[in-house]
Amino acid sequence: MIFSILRWNMPEVKVFSTPTCPWCHKAKEFLKKNGIKFRDINVAEDEEQANYMIEKSGQMGVPVIEVDGQIIVGYDEPKLRKLLNIKN
Repeated sequence: MIFSILRWNMPEVKVFSTPTCPWCHKAKEFLKKNGIKFRDINVAEDEEQANYMIEKSGQMGVPVIEVDGQIIVGYDEPKLRKLLNIKN
């Protein structure tokens, strides 16, 4: 029961990235370090997801991070901390 409640409260996080993007790697390292599960979407290989990212963010650059439907353009650690309730 506790497991299902904890899992239910986990935010849905997507990282739209490319393999050669250094800021994408930093964002994913930050999420991993803080125990945040995320879906890594390689927009260099997935045209449908790339179009979704552009539609949602208005941006073609990466990383674009989606947290429970809220869009963060670029690696913005303070905003990630706030949305994911990560204390300093």
